[in-house]
Amino acid sequence: MNINKVAVIGAGVMGASIAAHLSNAGIPVYLLDIVPKPELSTNRNHIAETAVEKLLKAQPAPFMHKNNARLITTGNIEDHLHLLADVDWVIEAVIEHLAIKKSLYEKLETVCSADCVISSNTSTLPLHLLTQAMPEAFQQRFMITHFFNPPRYMRLLEIVTGSQTRPELVAMIQAFADVRLGKECVLCKDTAGFIANRIGIYWLQCGLHQAIALGLSVEQADAALSPFGIPKTGIFGLLDLVGLNLIPSILTSMKRALPPEDAFHQVSELPPLVAKMISDGYTGRKGKGGFYRLTAERVKESINLQTGEYSRSVKTSEVSKTSEVYAWRVISKTISYAASLIPEIADDIVSIDSAMREGYNWQRGIFELLDELGVTFFTDKLRAEQHTIPPLLNNTNLYKVANGTLCFADLTGHYHPVPRAAGMLLLSDIKRQSAPVLSNASASLWDVGDGVACLEFHSKMNTLDMDSMAMIQQSIDKVKHEFAALVIHNDAKDFSAGANLGLLIHAIHHRDWAAVEQLIHTGQNTYQTLKYAPFPVVAAPSGLALGGGCEVLLHCDAIQAHAELYMGLVEVGVGLIPGWGGCKEMLRRWQTYPKLPKGFVPAVAKTFETIGLAKVSSSALEAKELLFLSATDGITMNKQRLLADAKARALSLVEHYTAPAPHSYVLAGKTLQASLAMGIKSLYALGKATDYDMNIAEKLAFVLSGGDADMNTPLTEAKLLALELHTFVSLAQQAGTLARIEHLLKTGKPLRN
Repeated sequence: MNINKVAVIGAGVMGASIAAHLSNAGIPVYLLDIVPKPELSTNRNHIAETAVEKLLKAQPAPFMHKNNARLITTGNIEDHLHLLADVDWVIEAVIEHLAIKKSLYEKLETVCSADCVISSNTSTLPLHLLTQAMPEAFQQRFMITHFFNPPRYMRLLEIVTGSQTRPELVAMIQAFADVRLGKECVLCKDTAGFIANRIGIYWLQCGLHQAIALGLSVEQADAALSPFGIPKTGIFGLLDLVGLNLIPSILTSMKRALPPEDAFHQVSELPPLVAKMISDGYTGRKGKGGFYRLTAERVKESINLQTGEYSRSVKTSEVSKTSEVYAWRVISKTISYAASLIPEIADDIVSIDSAMREGYNWQRGIFELLDELGVTFFTDKLRAEQHTIPPLLNNTNLYKVANGTLCFADLTGHYHPVPRAAGMLLLSDIKRQSAPVLSNASASLWDVGDGVACLEFHSKMNTLDMDSMAMIQQSIDKVKHEFAALVIHNDAKDFSAGANLGLLIHAIHHRDWAAVEQLIHTGQNTYQTLKYAPFPVVAAPSGLALGGGCEVLLHCDAIQAHAELYMGLVEVGVGLIPGWGGCKEMLRRWQTYPKLPKGFVPAVAKTFETIGLAKVSSSALEAKELLFLSATDGITMNKQRLLADAKARALSLVEHYTAPAPHSYVLAGKTLQASLAMGIKSLYALGKATDYDMNIAEKLAFVLSGGDADMNTPLTEAKLLALELHTFVSLAQQAGTLARIEHLLKTGKPLRN
């Protein structure tokens, strides 16, 4: 059995976004909703069609590419329910009303095939109520599949099954969600809030109540918890994002479902301040604001938790005694609550940690965090405060490495290997099992088996420096003699934020232009050596791959990209141009692109536009459209499968491998520069380019046109690299570039000078 077509019923924000993410996986989707009342619209598909229109405008974008919307067929449940006869999975995402859901299930029973999975995206209703009095055949194919919002970006999928649910259908959904949707699937017990919301709502309520009780500002409270790896939004920013208007119904549902002795009841009341905020329309980002708001002048304000008045928001890194008390109370209560819920909501700590990482964006799971704090320290402090110690915390460590394998503790103190699905290969696991083949401060080389080595960048934000370049060169030599192929990959959030600007600005401040030239020359030589290495090189990036990080990818034989790849040559933002071969490689890609008209002008124009506007892909699919990725490069939806997929790709290239042939460029020098100059001037006239943008654009046009080239004389790669080098160094000497670099390093935002 396979999932080839899916239907989503309920075109609200969540249902429509689930449909969008299914389309991201290349799956055709029916999106159905009710027929609107005549006074709303005479178009019977109005609700579903409007939902797709909103998806196309939404930010963050639910679609990895706008063309994916074509895979969604809209309709309504009165006219189009019969279409579901040929789908393999129906996801119900209608209003959280038991009778409405069960009425829909009865209709689905009459049209869906016997093997079609039917699931609910509910987050509040238990499975046993949804299936009560339903036919056994329905119960066998039914489960809860709880997606987290937004479905494209949040990796958690909670799955709840009943005693009658067919195991092979559960396995099919798990495999599909894992490989095709990129989800971390966690099996949950049929309990209130399942795992992530049971603990997450408790944590949020605890943080809210304690901040009010201790008289902290929202900024102080959020700053106090930031060292523990919670989302950058903090508790109050996250509540604004979720929507305060949703909280009362969630609390009511949880209070109704949980037994009186559950610790949730201690934090389950809605503070009067929040009730007033909701009634006044201050429901968060989708309302007039929430704990934080923006004024008409775009000034950020925050609410006083005691008075309810707003004032200018002031960031704080203050660590006061009160802040420390707050952090301890919130974290200790949350950890203790989570520890007390095993095995009620999950069989093991791995499931809970996965749920909080992937459902609430914690950097570490709750029990991973506890191990970092120290279990003994934690329990000693609880005892000193005369708190009950959950049985799980009798273990000294909740995770440990045994024979190179990461293991987790159960309630009895026994350890078990952390499970990995077939086809997953994590660099973090490799690093537990072995020492690096080569290593320095910025990068390391690892043996990942079967004759494949993996080069890992591990500086801050994986920025590239002289140590990075040295390790690339050393790795090439090592792989040449001892391995069959090389993969470039790391487990970090971002592949690489580009060159280390700190090195560059140091040289600029000292007017050490020889050092700037050496930095660029070294990068160019390193990347050229990588490109022409006598073995396959496959990159496996995810997250940001900017500037020099993008350029290293452009010099690889192939790329196996994570679907969430934000790749681009952004050097113009700091007053520079790509200097490590980015101009050269993008020109080559556009010149050899079969869909582009012949001649040097279209290829140069496309390259100029891509680099000059600092375009960054919003996904791997868009990276293909921008030619950062080639048509043959692969895309992996689940990041935990990225290294394994890249390794397989590298091995597939080993037999009969030959390095690429050098490319020669036919350009037209000043004639082409004049053509590009017209485009630059039009952008300036429209106010889309600043004075300094004009300066950078003219120099970029000089490089991409081949300098003083003659169209009858092909240019070598070496000539283009020399143009990149000369132009980069000349721009580095200008005050406008220094201003841009300093502003970015200070504020994290580009300067338009």
